[in-house]
Amino acid sequence: MDVAILTLNDRPAAETAAQATLLAQSGVDVRVVVVGNGCRPEIVPPGALTVCLPENVGIPGGRNAGADALLTAGDPAEWLFFLDNDAVFPRPDVLARLVAEAEQHPKAAWVQPRLTGPDDVTTPRRWVPRLRAADPGRPGKVTSMTEGVLLIRRDAFDQVGGWESTLFLYHEGLDLSWRLHEAGWSGWYAASIRMHHPLTTPARHALYHRLAARNRIWIAYRNLPAPLIPLYLSAWTTITLLRAVRGGGIRETLRGMREGWTTRRTQPRRPMSWRTVYRLTAAGRPPVI
Repeated sequence: MDVAILTLNDRPAAETAAQATLLAQSGVDVRVVVVGNGCRPEIVPPGALTVCLPENVGIPGGRNAGADALLTAGDPAEWLFFLDNDAVFPRPDVLARLVAEAEQHPKAAWVQPRLTGPDDVTTPRRWVPRLRAADPGRPGKVTSMTEGVLLIRRDAFDQVGGWESTLFLYHEGLDLSWRLHEAGWSGWYAASIRMHHPLTTPARHALYHRLAARNRIWIAYRNLPAPLIPLYLSAWTTITLLRAVRGGGIRETLRGMREGWTTRRTQPRRPMSWRTVYRLTAAGRPPVI
């Protein structure tokens, strides 16, 4: 299995712990690449590949660089795993169990473990890759992903061109999911397989408000049939503005919306088929929300 880790050298203790639990995985052969996003990686497992990007190209671009390096190194593995540098494996059989789960669902391009806090129980709603998030322990088909703890088939990832690097940050998982569904794949949430992540406060900052608003418009323009674009953007404009009024960031949100709309044509337009719209709807998330 090929594993890509992205770093800014900003959390050395957490990164050391994440890599230690990765190297402790049993039942799979692991090859690792550590990508320095605008830096030279300082914490690297023995024998791992390294990529030193001259500037921060964003999370999707950094992950693509890791996947490309593993491909260039030759003999790419069937499976890619993208690992946040502060996420840890609570058991040594997590990767093996994820592969076994994927083999039971051959139409799933990706398999998503359940992400919890270090207590192995707490799963914030934002970490559940579906709309109905009240029961994070329920497995099933999903139409989005938690990007930083993700098992994906290399052939499916390459088929659709990997992550969309121009997004830089936020909603790249939804964009990738839609493209994978259009290519005939689906996703699977393996809720019984856990990974741990610090329970960070979901405080939002100016960059989040701007890029999240911009990227919503970009991914709609990139992927949706024309009649669905105003429905999707109307729904998310209402939700986003209500959140901004309640939680702050209204100015940056409006700036992001304006930026997204005026630059939408910089994005390639490849609208999904109505069959894909139906499949997404049947899987629990119609592409209007």
